[in-house]
Amino acid sequence: MFGFDPTLITFTIYIFGMLLIGVLAYYYTNNLSDYILGGRRLGSFVTAMSAGASDMSGWLLMGLPGAVYLSGLVEGWIAIGLIIGAYFNWRLVAGRLRVYTEFNHNALTLPEYFHHRFGAENKGLKILSASIILVFFTIYCASGVVAGAKLFQNLFSMEYSTALWFGAAATIAYTFIGGFLAVSWTDTIQATLMIFALILTPIFVLFSLGDLNQFSLALTQAELAANKNFTQLFNGTTAIGLLSLAAWGLGYFGQPHILARFMAAYSVKSLIKARQISMTWMILCLAGAIGIGFFAIPYFFANPDIAGTVNHEPEQVFIELAKLLFNPWISGILLSAILAAVMSTLSAQLLISSSSITEDFYKGFIRPKASEKELVWLGRAMVLVIAAIAIWIAQDENNKVLKLVEFAWAGFGSAFGPVILFSLFWRRMTASAAMAGMIIGALTVFSWKALIPAENPWFKLYEMIPGFALSSLTIVIVSLLSAKPKAQILDTFNQAEKAYKEAK
Repeated sequence: MFGFDPTLITFTIYIFGMLLIGVLAYYYTNNLSDYILGGRRLGSFVTAMSAGASDMSGWLLMGLPGAVYLSGLVEGWIAIGLIIGAYFNWRLVAGRLRVYTEFNHNALTLPEYFHHRFGAENKGLKILSASIILVFFTIYCASGVVAGAKLFQNLFSMEYSTALWFGAAATIAYTFIGGFLAVSWTDTIQATLMIFALILTPIFVLFSLGDLNQFSLALTQAELAANKNFTQLFNGTTAIGLLSLAAWGLGYFGQPHILARFMAAYSVKSLIKARQISMTWMILCLAGAIGIGFFAIPYFFANPDIAGTVNHEPEQVFIELAKLLFNPWISGILLSAILAAVMSTLSAQLLISSSSITEDFYKGFIRPKASEKELVWLGRAMVLVIAAIAIWIAQDENNKVLKLVEFAWAGFGSAFGPVILFSLFWRRMTASAAMAGMIIGALTVFSWKALIPAENPWFKLYEMIPGFALSSLTIVIVSLLSAKPKAQILDTFNQAEKAYKEAK
């Protein structure tokens, strides 16, 4: 079926390289801390690239270029919101979370941090937060499986049902073997590959159109044919629409797979350099993804005979451009970037989901005295279980990568974002407020579109906005109505805050 296609050879080399890294990381994984957080010894560069790669999943090379191809630069508001949100996440959350988790019984997961931060008396907070992680990450994992499946389906003319397994197998394998270290080390390579592909491709698309005059002419003709203005940031949208696109940035404060990178950093100071590296990488990648979708508009209008696949499935615009514009060997490298984006985020999500079951449920409630070896192998088994559920969700080939990511991103941002922020900055916050905030945030995301009629303009408001706002309001009200936290909780908060300021 495959023959000796250069693209297949490139893919095979890439996948085996990632598996070798997983095997190497296996020998450095001695306990659950190593498997979940890499022993908290990641340096600035690996922290930065791992945070970026685990953030930017297949939607960066498929969903975002496809959205820009359909609607133009107005979709760039997603990138603007993400850049602002990511910057404040690094500035406000990264360092504090690194210190606060260490002061709260060296917490390895977010549920464990919440449990100890608010008193470690009521295990309901740990159960609730771990359950939210499992629900939304299973959906998020499905988006990665869909992206990988569409890549293999396009390149190798596979049935979608077969491509599902090819797209997920390599990621599952190295995550299962090497845990957090394998995920972080491979993320560094994958992030490098992603930025290479995202910078190179739009440049070649522009060159293929000739000079700027030819590009401008083709773009004008495409706009006339589609009756759209692709160059306007405010074209064809409303205040609610723009606010919804920009609101993606709010989600950063609650994403467990990104927050785990902060928790795993070697020190607070290492996070400062990591922020600079990560933000530079992120801005370049988002600009490249927007450039791919935007430059593809006049390119495929000028070449209508090859535009059929893209017009039918816009999320495949990067795949088609890589196949059309580059030598098969180079094309294989560029398309490996999609696999890299899928693998980097999917592996992080599988690992966080696995750690929630292992650390927060199994060790927390079933076998508190389980050995480190037992916990690591249970974590590996849970990677397989979560992956199987995600593959089952992804069976419908009509699934859109961006839509799946959009829902899961809003879920985490609304349920965890306000809780994380208040827990790091407001000592008066209580355990009951944390639980209420999580429940209200998650329920708002699930119910927003279900309860508001589709013809209502508020239906188009991204569910992140009401979810984040209602969760924050709930936290403040319930905290003020509850008894003040105990002296021991306040003392730990004060010690952590003092340590953070000294470590800056």
